[in-house]
Formats: sequence, structure tokens, C-alpha cells
Amino acid sequence: MKITDIKVRSFSHMSRQNNDSDGHSHPCDPRQVRQSMLTIVTDDGTEGHCFAPSEVVRPHLINGFARDVLLGEDPYDREKLWQGLAHWQRGGNGQLSDRTLAVVELALWDLTGRKLGILVYKLIGAYRNKVLAYGSTMCGDEVFGGLSSPEDYARYAEVLVKRGYKAIKLHTWMKPVSFAPDPRMDVKACAAVRVAVGADFPLMLDAYHGYSRSKALWLGLELQKLGYTWFEEMMNEASMSSYVWLAENLTMPIIGPETADGKFHTCAEWIKSGACDITRTGVRDIGGIGPSMKIIHLAGASGMNCEVHGSGPGNLTLCAAQKNGTWVERGLLHPFIEYDEVPEYLNAQADAMDADGYVHMPQIPGLGDDINFDYIDNNLV
Repeated sequence: MKITDIKVRSFSHMSRQNNDSDGHSHPCDPRQVRQSMLTIVTDDGTEGHCFAPSEVVRPHLINGFARDVLLGEDPYDREKLWQGLAHWQRGGNGQLSDRTLAVVELALWDLTGRKLGILVYKLIGAYRNKVLAYGSTMCGDEVFGGLSSPEDYARYAEVLVKRGYKAIKLHTWMKPVSFAPDPRMDVKACAAVRVAVGADFPLMLDAYHGYSRSKALWLGLELQKLGYTWFEEMMNEASMSSYVWLAENLTMPIIGPETADGKFHTCAEWIKSGACDITRTGVRDIGGIGPSMKIIHLAGASGMNCEVHGSGPGNLTLCAAQKNGTWVERGLLHPFIEYDEVPEYLNAQADAMDADGYVHMPQIPGLGDDINFDYIDNNLV
């Protein structure tokens, strides 16, 4: 079996989310947006698919890198092909991101699962068939009744608990919100949510990613008093020494890295240096399932949990194939967004959650996406 084609279909669909000037998602009125699906095709007609933002799979990246590496190759040689793409990152003038690597690699996994009639998490080696979800909020805003105040966060936390979530992660206020960043407001929101959900309910905070050491320490000490489960990306992750310093000065767990460049190499340095107590991976952040599993195994060998960052079938696959992690992240969530609404280009939601807070693994071979191919073909851009 050989790869004969790589194609990208861009299509439009309705969305109720928009990004602010700093790239954070917020609710908006329904609007048409563009999405893409990358498809890898083999000589026997087997296909593998992965959704992506259109800029991640723009023609120059697919024609200039992915085709050169993949065409004519065996799709089962995922490590060889991934390494071939990763090699081009050094000589590609920074154009080929880990997100593009991830989309190609995920499509290869999906192709393999569809060809063999098996779910990818079973192909890797399943540990469990369902995973507890935590509700991950959008960043704060200045919209009345949204996430504009500590009281808003507390009310919404009660809604999430009733929905079945067994943990909640707050993203608090960030630029361009007029009063952000402000660690005092962060603490007020965290304290209001703690009162709303009770003393033993697991809570996490993903704070403004540019706090100084002194502000991060002050905020962390307050979170310790509130019994928070972990503290996430409160400083620029390019400064690993800042995280080492913070971990030495707090007793609560620090989780990371999330956005630092370097894939599993960087993660190994964080573990070795004591910059985190829980490590982090996610298919879009690291370049796919293969490199993410390396981080999961690094963490396991170090006696450490690895929590998966982000939603989607690729990350759900990681959660089902690991022992040393507790949660799947479900979001981003907001009072004005119905997360459980199925997008038009899917027939079912990959990470549907039951009333007890568990996301069950989908049962469609491959990554598990139930794709509405007719919708995509009828709405091509």
C-alpha cells in the first residue's frame, strides 16, 4: 500500500465563536467560518482524514513539504514519515509548524485505523474506554451574564456541576479585556468558584501567561489556600528557570509545558529540571500522537502524571491509551455556547459526555470522527 495523494478540502460552516485580538475565543452571533479537512489517499482507495484550520494546511505547506515526504511511501511508516517532516522544520524557515505535523500524522493514524477496521486507541494499546472530563472555560470577558465577574464564574460553575463535570478549569481574564491581567481579580473568581462547588471539588487555574515571578507566586500562594488541584501557564514558558523557581516556592502542583517549543525534548528538560510536577502534552502542541506518547512515557518513567491539553479525537485517543493521567479537557465552555451541539460537518460529537462526567470513546474505526462528507462536499470554498 502506497500513498498516492494528499488533498485539502476547505468548506464553510456556521460558528458562534470568534477570536479576540490576542487569539482567545469568545461567543459571537452566528457567522460563516472556514474550516479544512486534510485527506491522505492510498493506491487501494483507503483514506485518512483530519480537520484543521485552513492556514495550518495551506497549499504551500502541503505541496512544499508534505507531498515531498509522503507520496509513494507506506502509510504505516508513521515514525519514518513524521521524522521526515520534522527534519524539514529546521530548513523550512519556520514555516512548518508542529500543528501542521500533527494534522498530517493524525490523518495517517486515521487511515491506518480505517484500513484495519480498528479504533486508533486500540491500535496503540488501550488502557480504558472512558475518561473523566473537566470543564474548561473560555477566558473571561466584559459581557453581562457571560464571564465578566467572579459571580458569573461561580454561577457558571454550578451549571457545569449539574451537567456532570467532576472538575473545572478556569481561564480568567486576559488582554484585551480592559482590566486584565489582574491577579487580584483572578483570585476573586477562583474563590467564588470554590464557594460555589464546595471544598473537595477539583479546580484548576490557567492564568495569564505573562505574569512576573512575583505576581505568579502571590497568585499561587492564594490558590494553595483555596485547595486548587494545579496551576497552569502563569508565566512565559520560554523561561524554564522561572518555573523551576516557582515550583520550589509552592507546594501546589505546577503543570507544563504547554506552548514551549521543542516537543518531547523540551518536556524532558522540564521533568529533569523540576520545572513541573505534572507534565503536559497535546497532539496539536507537540506534532501528533506519536510524539505525545513519548511524553506520556517520559512522565510515566519519572513517576509523574501527564495531563492532555485540549479536546478533539486525537487528544481523546491519548487519554484512552495512558494510565498516568486523570482527565480529558472538554471545552472551551461559556454560558452563551452550547458545547454539546454537533457541528454541521459531523454526524455525532466525538467527545460526547454522559451525566456522570465520563467521555466514552467513539466506536468508528480510525480516530473516531463521524464525518458528514456530504455536508463538506456541498459547502466547499
